[in-house]
Amino acid sequence: MNIIVCVKQVVDPEIPPAKFKINPEAKQVIPPPGVPQVISVYDERAVEAACRLKDKHKGKINVISMGSDKAADVIKHAISMGADDGFVLQDPAFESLDSFGTAYVLSKAIQKIGAYDLVLCGRQAADWGAGQVGSILAEILGTPVVTLACDIQAVDKTLRVKRILSDGFEVVEAPMPSVVTVSSEIGLPRLPAGMRLMMARKKVVPIWKA
Repeated sequence: MNIIVCVKQVVDPEIPPAKFKINPEAKQVIPPPGVPQVISVYDERAVEAACRLKDKHKGKINVISMGSDKAADVIKHAISMGADDGFVLQDPAFESLDSFGTAYVLSKAIQKIGAYDLVLCGRQAADWGAGQVGSILAEILGTPVVTLACDIQAVDKTLRVKRILSDGFEVVEAPMPSVVTVSSEIGLPRLPAGMRLMMARKKVVPIWKA
């Protein structure tokens, strides 16, 4: 399987809220200085889902992240978990985009990567929490979308996805390629192995401009 995972770098959610400041004029939250950003917790679950599928079916995992050049850190984190390659999408034209703009840029990167069987995203970003990018991305790519997945199985060219509901769960099938957004109920992500950590540190992550 060829899997593409979209990940986002966010401010560490473990930082106490009292450490943040507010710029009322710009209507922006200012995080404390010197604090490194981390991979969004839901996106980390999406990487874990991709790794489980790769463990079972082989194939390749590409990871993409839109942000500053520091977003290479979350790409390397995904590689240390089991992903193969990754790309950072960084350009002044990509700054301050809404959900549609973000999905559009991601879709162009996915098309540049080429053939894929599955695109995975977190159910929502850990900072804004809108939960829109995955569905908009599927609309732009012209593929089916399944949201809130807690288990993903692949049989031939069909996905069988267990998804969370407010009162339980349901199991749906979708053809490949599809976009699936992954929920935290899929389980804890794996810890990076020592050899993969060393490999990830040495990895040079390409930066794609507009």
